[in-house]
Amino acid sequence: METGSSSEFLDRGKAMRDGTGKRHDVSDAKVEPFVPRSDHNPKELKSWAKRTGFVSDYSGEAGTSANENFDSVGFDVKSVDDQREGGSSPTIEIDPVLGLARPNRDNEIEPVFVSKHRVIRGENDRVLRSKDVWNGAVGSQNQRRKIGDEPGLALAGDGDKKVGLRGNGDANGMTVSTNHDSNSHGVSAVAPLPEQKKEEEGVAEGDVKVNLFPEGEESSGREWQGSSGLKYSITENPGLVPLIYYGLQHYLSLVGSLVLIPLIMVPTMGGTDNDTANVISTMLFLSGITTILHSYFGTRLPLVQGSSFVYLAPALVIINAEEFRNLTHHKFRHIMRELQGAIIVGSIFQCILGLSGLMSLLLRIINPIVVAPTVAAVGLAFFSYGFPQAGTCIEISIPQIALVLLFTLHLRGISIFGHHTFRIYAVPLSVTLTWIYASFLTAGGAYNYKGCNPNIPSSNILTDACRKHAYTMKHCRTDISNALLTSAWLRIPYPLQWGFPIFHFRTCIIMTVVSLVASVDSVGTYHSASLQVNLRPPTPGVVSRGIALEGFCSILAGLWGSGTGSTTLTENVHTIDTTKVASRRVVELGAAFMILFSFMGKVGALIASIPQGLAASVLCFIWALIAALGLSNLQYGQCTSFRNMTIVGVSFFLGLSIPAYFQQYKPQTSLILPAYLVPYGAASSGPFHSGNKQLDFAINALMSLNMVITLLVAFILDNTVPGSKQERGVYIWSRAEDIATDPSLQSAYSLPKKIARCFRWAKCLGV
Repeated sequence: METGSSSEFLDRGKAMRDGTGKRHDVSDAKVEPFVPRSDHNPKELKSWAKRTGFVSDYSGEAGTSANENFDSVGFDVKSVDDQREGGSSPTIEIDPVLGLARPNRDNEIEPVFVSKHRVIRGENDRVLRSKDVWNGAVGSQNQRRKIGDEPGLALAGDGDKKVGLRGNGDANGMTVSTNHDSNSHGVSAVAPLPEQKKEEEGVAEGDVKVNLFPEGEESSGREWQGSSGLKYSITENPGLVPLIYYGLQHYLSLVGSLVLIPLIMVPTMGGTDNDTANVISTMLFLSGITTILHSYFGTRLPLVQGSSFVYLAPALVIINAEEFRNLTHHKFRHIMRELQGAIIVGSIFQCILGLSGLMSLLLRIINPIVVAPTVAAVGLAFFSYGFPQAGTCIEISIPQIALVLLFTLHLRGISIFGHHTFRIYAVPLSVTLTWIYASFLTAGGAYNYKGCNPNIPSSNILTDACRKHAYTMKHCRTDISNALLTSAWLRIPYPLQWGFPIFHFRTCIIMTVVSLVASVDSVGTYHSASLQVNLRPPTPGVVSRGIALEGFCSILAGLWGSGTGSTTLTENVHTIDTTKVASRRVVELGAAFMILFSFMGKVGALIASIPQGLAASVLCFIWALIAALGLSNLQYGQCTSFRNMTIVGVSFFLGLSIPAYFQQYKPQTSLILPAYLVPYGAASSGPFHSGNKQLDFAINALMSLNMVITLLVAFILDNTVPGSKQERGVYIWSRAEDIATDPSLQSAYSLPKKIARCFRWAKCLGV
């Protein structure tokens, strides 16, 4: 294939084909010959790339791996400089737009294209075959990706012209079209000849079909970085047996986040072991229902919905209100009804936020610098509960923490029958082993104290000699719970099972603000999850639709009485990255199993029997993981920017310090509260006094919540301190036009056709 300037190439063809197959006459196009840069030194660039190992998405900076791949796939490169100097080492001048070897009159570069059958093609064959050839041409950064799964890869050239490569699972072939920059410099185009028409229609295996993004394409594709090595993409169906296996695997990896919240809340609310088992069953039921709803009506990403830790801290604040401390008769049911009413009102606000389109406006001012510290504060808010509770049973908590860290970090690379068992099942596997170990300690008499009744630890507080041992026995013994004995084999959770909700202004205000925090948490999760499943981020309309549905799901949680609202689990991003399974069908089948398990009363009772010290040890890891996942959002901005570091640092410090100021006003009845619950009693005794008890309770409660203060400080600073979009790391969401023109995005985000017809009026929902 004889190379020359782009204008000569267009003069020979007089026409080209675009991505739709239509012919366009370009005979009137005035294309000037390409003028090579005189100050460009490929050797120096190659040496710099060797030292740093850097491969840029901007093809004007070429890494060494790209040059090496040119040689490996059959490009015969001859350097004029080497010929003049008598040297033999070939060098390549990279096109600043395409990232391919630049055709130049002065430098004779003769590419030799090799087919998938290793057949050398000449000048008349203009179809690039073999994925290896394409990977070598683009650069080593794409070698680990499947071309068929890439929705878009944007490259920037001179004049800020965006050039991209379009591909999806429906077509493996691509044709190279022509684009022009602001200086009217043409880009060489590779157009198929008539004899390749049949091959294009059939798209033979191994063909690569290249499209350029149309003029004016936004740079959202450049931000996209797919996760490599996915076993199943979002629309793939693995088959019945793999579906069952991966569905259970997905939820087992999230078991700690799904079911451990009632082990904290229900005993604090004065509930029995049977109440704990029933709340766990209710949470499993709601998680299954809401996940299926989100899969069909929400963002349609493979995300598990469930009781979120975002709602746990405000729930503990309401539970420890002064008026509830002296309740003895039906205390659990009364507090649960109070929580139900607050969650329903806050969820209605979240629904309005999504359905009204207001969420689309908020997305313009919610950036990674706001999301990162807010989500991290959700995990850090429980530092006063985590190890103080786990420390009651050092002989159990230390092995549990050590095991889960050993599995997730030290043994994460070990594969058993092709599966990273230790990394995927770190939490359930470590809990099982530690639980068995704790059972041996209990059976061996480690927690038997002379004169103390091990069967009724609460009665031991009546004896001075046993009072100090009662707390240890209650938190460490594995036979202390009677949930397995008292729970029914079959029980179906139903709405209003605890009674009719109670609505109070003070609690409704708290949950309304918390629902906004949950929405910010979900925004970051949507963005991160979309990149994990090899998709462009959703559109603002799709995000609004997801937030509206989360509000509706939280209303269901309030009606059924789970004690917390329902939202997207942040830990799901880690699960997808660990399991490499992003199929929507997998998550849906797993949700069906959760519904089935919720009907089995003994399943909830078994989980309720976990010793509280063991549960606190697991939560230490889960809360730390949430904090780390929140901070991972900083990757979308400039982490080394002084502006960003200051905002995140100040947000964190004030988010921990201001609540500590409000929490130091201990209630007069602090002696009846355990030490780990004292920080959640500030709502009734805080320093804010306006004369209105309802308002005082709400303000003191909100100011004692770490995540609320962190969100407030980060939001104000990020939107008032000047900074470029690149520095701030502004989330770049897809456009509605992208979904309309990209089949892969349509199948991922668009509602099913029959459902979409009912919501044509709701343009703000990205239907």
